[in-house]
Amino acid sequence: MSPFVTADTVRAELGPLLGEGVLATDPDVVAGHSRDQALWCPGEGAVALVRARTVSDVQETMRFATRHRVPVVPQGARTGLSGGANAVPGCLLLSLERMTRVLDVDTSERTVTVEPGIINQDLKDALAPHGLSYPPDPGSVAISSIGGNVATDAGGLCCVKYGVTRDYVRQLRVVLADGTLTTIGTTTTKGVAGLDLRGLFVGSEGTLGVVVEVTLRLVPVLPEPLTAVATFADVRHAAATVADLMASGAQPSLVESMDRTTLRMINAYRDVGLDDGAGAMLLVQSDGSGSPDAARAEVEAFAGFAEAHEAIDVVLSEDPTDSAALVAARRMAQPAYEHHAQTHGGGQLLDDVCLPRHRLPEFYDRLDEIAAESGLTIAVVAHAGDGNTHPSIFFDASDPADVARADAAFDRIMEVGLALGGTITGEHGVGYLKRQWLARELDEGSRRVHRAVKAALDPLGILNPGKMLDAL
Repeated sequence: MSPFVTADTVRAELGPLLGEGVLATDPDVVAGHSRDQALWCPGEGAVALVRARTVSDVQETMRFATRHRVPVVPQGARTGLSGGANAVPGCLLLSLERMTRVLDVDTSERTVTVEPGIINQDLKDALAPHGLSYPPDPGSVAISSIGGNVATDAGGLCCVKYGVTRDYVRQLRVVLADGTLTTIGTTTTKGVAGLDLRGLFVGSEGTLGVVVEVTLRLVPVLPEPLTAVATFADVRHAAATVADLMASGAQPSLVESMDRTTLRMINAYRDVGLDDGAGAMLLVQSDGSGSPDAARAEVEAFAGFAEAHEAIDVVLSEDPTDSAALVAARRMAQPAYEHHAQTHGGGQLLDDVCLPRHRLPEFYDRLDEIAAESGLTIAVVAHAGDGNTHPSIFFDASDPADVARADAAFDRIMEVGLALGGTITGEHGVGYLKRQWLARELDEGSRRVHRAVKAALDPLGILNPGKMLDAL
């Protein structure tokens, strides 16, 4: 790839091919768009920012990049936590955040077609008048884009029952590395013609092409759930409760876990009355697939499992206001973590290890060991029903020794996750942060397939280099 393309060349050659106000080369503007939310990931050296408004803008950018062998970093709302949207030296930043339209709502087929920049919550709001819902709801639902959700195959709070982004993508329109526009998948309920390229692009983190349009499967508006909250003396008993609940065949619509440290950080950030004297809290909801009796039976079954695992307290609620407040408190975990980091040394490393649910109690035991050995604070919030944990390590960013301890603890957590049969990422993606770990998780056959796919679709290696596939 050429490191020598200048902003002048970009302005002179690419600028006239783009819409008005699409290209930015002001260094401050470019720098302001050069990073996502991940810490400790490089993000310097971008030459220009393309804020695409049309498919044509994307195609012209990729054609220019191919001619000059310039790296391109596709971006959405830049809410990612793994450095996947960060600049690399000499690159063009290709932002899709301005492509926000709802192009079609098909109520008979229960599909919606959108541009990639639309925010997840904005899409949900647009669908509500049609009596339809798009279930995937990452913790960043109010700020993350559908394109970014597709790029990382995002999940969220209700995916324990309703699945992740991949389960809802029907069709994609993608601009390939050379500027070719292609349609992948079908809008029909069934369709098995050819290879599953749609599944290949979901979760590919901008390394294979640039998604410019998404058709999603929808469901009827989700029923109001019943909610149960249980507190425990420690997170291990909470995890054992989750393992037993899910092994019973239950289908709750939400199972979230917060440890003592998380509860205290949320209350310190915004006092919402959580019991931060408890060792852990489980938040469980069931919508009974529309049956109030089934929902009640499910939350009562949860209460039984919680009591069997020595819960301190179990409370059931049918009040939608209470339910909404509890879910809102759970969504405060990451802002609370950020607030704590800012006031305690500035350092935070957020992990994303997903495990078999029955291994969760052992995983929490190992986390306690890592925290004790490192001397660092580690807080854990989890989509526990999926086994998807988010340990967050806090440290003094100005102390090199503390930074080294945090890096070592981060690696230890991923080692433990793999040793317990898990994966290095459940929904945040690989990005820059975990690129070395992807090579460790995949065997040689899988690494070879990944390399072959990348070489076939991006032979010049210009799409989001140095990230997800770099260490394979």
